[in-house]
Amino acid sequence: MVFIRLYREGKLEREDVAVQEIESLARQDDVVLWIDYTDPAPDDLSVVETVYGLHRLAVEDAVHDFQRPKLDRYPHHLFLSAYEARLTPGSSDLAVAEISAFITRNALVTVHGPDFDTDGLRAHWDAEPDLAAHGVPFLFWGLLDMIVDGHFDAAQELDGCIDALEDSLFDDHMPDHDLQRRTFEVRKNLVRLRRVVLPMREVLNTLLRRDDLVGCSPAMQPFLQDVYDHVLRVSEWTESLRDLVTTILETHISIQGNNMNLIMKKVTSWAAIIAVPTAVTGFFGQNVPFFGFQDQYGLWLSMGLMVFGTAFLYGIFKKRDWI
Repeated sequence: MVFIRLYREGKLEREDVAVQEIESLARQDDVVLWIDYTDPAPDDLSVVETVYGLHRLAVEDAVHDFQRPKLDRYPHHLFLSAYEARLTPGSSDLAVAEISAFITRNALVTVHGPDFDTDGLRAHWDAEPDLAAHGVPFLFWGLLDMIVDGHFDAAQELDGCIDALEDSLFDDHMPDHDLQRRTFEVRKNLVRLRRVVLPMREVLNTLLRRDDLVGCSPAMQPFLQDVYDHVLRVSEWTESLRDLVTTILETHISIQGNNMNLIMKKVTSWAAIIAVPTAVTGFFGQNVPFFGFQDQYGLWLSMGLMVFGTAFLYGIFKKRDWI
């Protein structure tokens, strides 16, 4: 499926452009096109490959999944590979959508699957009509800004999930396996988010360092710098969140160890208390004469020793918080 937008002299003119018109429009200096492909085959890109001189290696990367986030430079265009990330509503599951983009002098060609939010991208561009006069640099900035904003939102929501884990850490009613499962899920999604966030620093670095790159203009430099600042913040945020999840796991293990030590103290204390009547009855059960042997006061003497010894040990253990 192909969707094409036409900007002329900085204004949106049409959204019903046919593929057959691309070649003629590409020759017009005042026209900028956004050509969007959803799940194309290699042959589907043959028109734009010919018209804009796209490198065959870049086209190959665009139609194959699981590319590393990167920005490659070719003689006539740039090639971007990036990932949109967002959390599934009501859970901590991270949904990732891959997008590839060819950046030329007068066209932005995007290739992605059905999960990519093209409506959000169009809304992002339409919210800044004053910048549309900058042409392809404006379109490229809008794409990067939407992707990085999505990373930022995902990190913020994962931060909220971690706050909930911290609250559950000292909840006696939270089963250990539930806490461990939720912690593992958050950590797994943080690792996935980190994989798509960290390479974006090099993407923005390349744009800011190379003034001669296609799609980079001085007027858009402050906006790209703002995106780069957001990338740095998200990168640092994901690093700190990963350390925080590790701390939660270590704290949970420490709490479990402390609880086990407390249980062992209680079991040992009760075993010592039970040992007192066991020792007394064992002593008074000897087959030799002793104090109170075959006499009533011997019964009371043994009972008194058991009660006194048990109460004495209980008092000592309670004072030391062993029970």
